[in-house]
Amino acid sequence: MRTAGAGTAGTVRRALVAAARVRPGGALGPADRAERGPDPPHAPHRPPPRRRRRPGLAGPRHDIDPPAPEGSDPVGEALVRRYLAAFGPAATADLRAWCGLAGLPAAVAAIREELVTFRDERGRELLDLPDAPRPDPDTPAPVRFLPAFDNAILGYHDRSRIIDDAHRGLSVAGARVVLVDGRVAATWNVKAGAVTVTPLRRFSRADRTTVAEQGRALAAFLSDSDGHRVEIAALPS
Repeated sequence: MRTAGAGTAGTVRRALVAAARVRPGGALGPADRAERGPDPPHAPHRPPPRRRRRPGLAGPRHDIDPPAPEGSDPVGEALVRRYLAAFGPAATADLRAWCGLAGLPAAVAAIREELVTFRDERGRELLDLPDAPRPDPDTPAPVRFLPAFDNAILGYHDRSRIIDDAHRGLSVAGARVVLVDGRVAATWNVKAGAVTVTPLRRFSRADRTTVAEQGRALAAFLSDSDGHRVEIAALPS
C-alpha cells in the first residue's frame, strides 16, 4: 500500500512540477529548454493551403471546341441558317431586326454559296435555304390565332407582308392577333371565359365562319374543354 501510495504521490508531484514550468501562453522556462535541448531551426514559410474544390462542381472540361479560325463566325452562320429555316425567304434587314445584331454580314457572306436568292416586289434580295418549303403564292393560308409578340410578325423588318401599316403598332403593343389568309385581320382577347374577336376589317361570311370555328377551339383549349364561347365584335366605325 505504501509503495503504491508513494508511487501515486510521486506521479502527482511530477505533474505539478511540469505544470509549474509552463509559462502563460505556453512558453517554457529555462529548465525545460535545458531538458528539451536546443530549439530546432525555424521551418521555412509555407503558403496557406489552396482552397479545396467545392463538392459538386465539375472539373476542367476537355471537350470544348477549339477557337474558330480568324475572321470566321460559326455561331453567326448557325444563327443565319436557323433564322432562314423559320422565316425565309428574308432580307438581311429582316435578320437584323429580328436578332438585334448588325446584320451579320460576315456570316451571311460565308454561307452565301449554299443559299438561294429571290427578289421581292421592291427589288430587295431575299435569302433562303435551298431545301426550305416555299408554297405557291396562291396556296390558301388557314386562320390562325397568334399570341402577343409572336415571331410571325416580329421576325421581319418589313412587316407589311403580314400586317397593314395602319395596324403596325399592334405588333409592339402586345396585342394578340388573328390571321386571315395570312394577314392580320383582327385582335382577340379572353373575357369572362369567352374568346372575343375584334375585327380590323370586314369579314366575308366564310371568313367569319372559320374565325368562329377556330375561336371555339381556342376557347375549349383555354378552358380545358369546359367552354366554347366565341364573340365576334362589330367592326369599329
